[in-house]
Amino acid sequence: MRKIFGWKLVLLLTVVAVLTSVLVFWQQPRPLQATMVADSESGTKVLVLNYHKIDYTFISLAVRPEDFENQMKYLRDNGYHTITPDELYDALAGNGQLPENPVMITFDDGYEDNYNNAYPILKKYGFKATIFVVTGFLDRHKKGYLSWDQAREMNKNGINIESHTVNHRSMTDLTDDELRAELVDSKKKAETELGHAVNYIAYPTGTYNLHIAQMVKEAGYKAAFTIKYGNVDKASNIFALERVPIFHTEDTNKDFVERIRYQPIFESFGWMKN
Repeated sequence: MRKIFGWKLVLLLTVVAVLTSVLVFWQQPRPLQATMVADSESGTKVLVLNYHKIDYTFISLAVRPEDFENQMKYLRDNGYHTITPDELYDALAGNGQLPENPVMITFDDGYEDNYNNAYPILKKYGFKATIFVVTGFLDRHKKGYLSWDQAREMNKNGINIESHTVNHRSMTDLTDDELRAELVDSKKKAETELGHAVNYIAYPTGTYNLHIAQMVKEAGYKAAFTIKYGNVDKASNIFALERVPIFHTEDTNKDFVERIRYQPIFESFGWMKN
């Protein structure tokens, strides 16, 4: 009994020591570059931020404009460089080089506040971004969404416009015919309105499976983004790319810094991703 108790005590002390080391590590000031790490197998880990609304709506998905500006300033001051979906795709395929500390800024749904509030801030900092729009909502379906004129203006000035399906229905609830229509029709509509190929999609509500991913590929998309929490690297599924969601919280900017700083630490311990 004494021998068993001794082993339990050693195990307990080991666990406490490990947790203490992690907590101390978290509390140390660290350069933001620590969030971008690389290893020989998966290469650079790319941070893909996921926003929705940039306004004063009292919901978690709505980041206040002043908080969004603070976050963009933080990225600029700490040496981040924004990239496009094509740049990310080419790098994952081994056909392109990413800048130091790459970050992809994405928005889901296509709210009008992306144009009114986020777009001027992105222009101020010279940042690229990507908006996944629900094509059936633009212009006519609901108030509060972008017009195609606004989408075209942004698209000509560093903001990629990509697909978020036609009606924002959860893909796992659809028949194959319904799913195919959502994928193909949204792509065609956006391409007609924008005048160029639309190659990327974000899954509405984040729901998908391998069958859906195959249909996305068959519809002509090069990659798809989820709401799965994590950084993107060469080990990622190109049709299930990870993102880091940004929310309004009691301390939005502190939580923003912690999310982008500690995410790779979680992955290095094997706590997240795959």
